[in-house]
Amino acid sequence: MLGLILAPLIASAGEVTLEIRHLMNGSPVSFADGRYTTAAGEEISITRLSYLVSQPALQSEDETWIEQKHWISFVDATKGKTSLKLTKLPRERFLTMRFALGVDPDRNHSDPAQYPANHPLNPVLNNLHWDWQQGYIFVALEGHAKKGDTSSGYSYHIGNNPNLMTVTSNSPIDLTRNDVRLEIDFHLDKVLADEGFSILEATSTHSRPGDLVATTMKERIESAITVARIYSIDPNASNEDKSDTTSAPPLIGTPYELKIGRNFPIPTLPSDYPLTNERVELGESLFHDGILSVNGVISCASCHLESHAFADERANSWGIDMTPTRRNSMPLFNLAWKSHFFWDGRSPSLRQQVLEPIEHPGEMADSLENVVNKLSNDSDYPAMFQAAYGTSDIDAEKIAVSLEQYLLTLTSHDSKFDRALRGQDEFTEEEKRGFELFVTEYDPRRGLKGADCFHCHGGPLFTDHQLHNNGLVRGDDLGLGEVTGKKTDYYKFSTPSLRNIALTAPYMHDSRFGTLEEVIEHYDSGIDHSPTLDPNIAKHPRAGLGLTAADKAALVAFLKTLTDPQFLPPPN
Repeated sequence: MLGLILAPLIASAGEVTLEIRHLMNGSPVSFADGRYTTAAGEEISITRLSYLVSQPALQSEDETWIEQKHWISFVDATKGKTSLKLTKLPRERFLTMRFALGVDPDRNHSDPAQYPANHPLNPVLNNLHWDWQQGYIFVALEGHAKKGDTSSGYSYHIGNNPNLMTVTSNSPIDLTRNDVRLEIDFHLDKVLADEGFSILEATSTHSRPGDLVATTMKERIESAITVARIYSIDPNASNEDKSDTTSAPPLIGTPYELKIGRNFPIPTLPSDYPLTNERVELGESLFHDGILSVNGVISCASCHLESHAFADERANSWGIDMTPTRRNSMPLFNLAWKSHFFWDGRSPSLRQQVLEPIEHPGEMADSLENVVNKLSNDSDYPAMFQAAYGTSDIDAEKIAVSLEQYLLTLTSHDSKFDRALRGQDEFTEEEKRGFELFVTEYDPRRGLKGADCFHCHGGPLFTDHQLHNNGLVRGDDLGLGEVTGKKTDYYKFSTPSLRNIALTAPYMHDSRFGTLEEVIEHYDSGIDHSPTLDPNIAKHPRAGLGLTAADKAALVAFLKTLTDPQFLPPPN
């Protein structure tokens, strides 16, 4: 959350904490497995609710407004991020409070790449930016709906300047002595459960001009948020919100200059071990060295080939004794923007992920203790660790950090697509058509029949970094469901970036598709419907999108513009 700018700043300031509850028919929403019946008789689930909050203002007893125009925050109800804080407020009594859902026009059309990794407007953090359509999604509400034999996903994305929402509360707030906590209720039944509104008849909106669904949603959301309770809190009762002032460790080595695309969001980089040339060089050496495996032959690079954007050309990579691994190897680039790793998302950090293959019995099959001993007794590695860390002592943490640092430098941002955006290249007519299909939703109600790819593969990174069920239910691999044990996570797998997609065949976690044409055919007409199917796919007709042969060829042509020349094999 941003620091707040107030005029004038005051020495003794108050705080207001907003605790937002999301309710359906008076009870807290269960986003994992809750099922609810609307007034229209439709059984629904809610799988995503996130939104931007900005422009809070409090009206004093003299009817002047104390505005915080620079304050903005992000709510992700699905992930439990529902607490907001307003600070540096005058110790006064206030009659009214208001705030906006969404952002003002200037911010809405600002460059999203300017915002730091932890900024509420960083599109990787909030996953609420429309990219090439410009601007932010103010409120995203998604789920599934069913009535009788009819079922569909729904996807309501409210945005664009005319749909900026304002919520006003007339409950008085007294900050003269103590801080205050407001318990705010967001009644989703007032948004979705109106008797005259059928989700199955209006499964999506992207707030284009004249869209009545977007207008209706805007009005309902504004009236669905109310203040339930106000508590007075002793500001000295807790120190839980005080900032961590621990200083970073001293830098050892030469700072590494990470190169990213100018339209890329700012990533979160390690603060405990800043990137250095020495650590990157050490990590690159380890990545390509069979010394990390029990037989001295299998290296990380064995399954992640640079000529395939660090993916593997095989359906299943080979581990020790040519043993096939369970899943296809994922490509390795632009990892600084990811927050989970492996197809099933089981690893929360790259530093943790890099160690697992070393000890996996079907991959490198060694132990970390043995690897440390081998590196310590090697003729070159102790000196490399000395240069990277100021000590020749080797341990598992330094191995992991070194591999992490090398992998963080593998960025991809210079394809034909990027050059075309910069005006340095031009799309063919077929590529233009493919891009148009890629970023156009499938919504016959609005006369739109695109390929709807951008929901999961939008933005400059061409992925939303989430895990989805994309209609691949054949086989016994449950994906994220195996990690969490939850049926609501069955068949969810990590969404790979589409950058360099022409180089990373075969496709999907189980390598079932060998060509891009097969992938497109799957999304057009090969979806397996199951309870966890992503809403943005479930809203499509079961008969398919109806793409023509020319449409499919255009999509392939566009996808090939995402190839970064650095990964192409050298010419003969």
